Amino acid sequence: MEEKKNILTREGLKRYEDELHELKVVRRKEVAQKIKEAREQGDLSENAEYDAAKDEQRDIEARIEELEKILKNVEVVDDEDVTADRVMIGSKIVIFDMEFSEKLSYKIVGSTEANSIKGKISNESPVGKALIGAHVGDVVTVHSPAGESQYRVLEITAPNK
Repeated sequence: MEEKKNILTREGLKRYEDELHELKVVRRKEVAQKIKEAREQGDLSENAEYDAAKDEQRDIEARIEELEKILKNVEVVDDEDVTADRVMIGSKIVIFDMEFSEKLSYKIVGSTEANSIKGKISNESPVGKALIGAHVGDVVTVHSPAGESQYRVLEITAPNK
């Protein structure tokens, strides 16, 4: 079975590559130093600093593995290919929630980059899926576990604009 592609924007790719570099080059050395210093304190069986450093090391190695897996199977959406005529991955959009009469701003990203707190919604989420391909002025209906919602697309901006 083919692995699912991790769709990332250029910005998301850079952020993940930077994080991976930071973990491998800087954080690994810092934790190795903490472990070395904790070992020098003697008995490891009751050494809280040693245990904490080993836990931190495990977390770092797990995150490195996760990032390498993401980056191994990545598909990058090039900002140059994103236009303002329809909603696509990489688009910045303003929509109007017709139920709550409020404007919402989002950037459509792949599921790997999604972070609703930062205004980044996945193209695989119910809202993202419904908006893909929509044009300014379109009303889209979103079917979700919470029910049905309608949004009007007010604005689409390409990331390179």
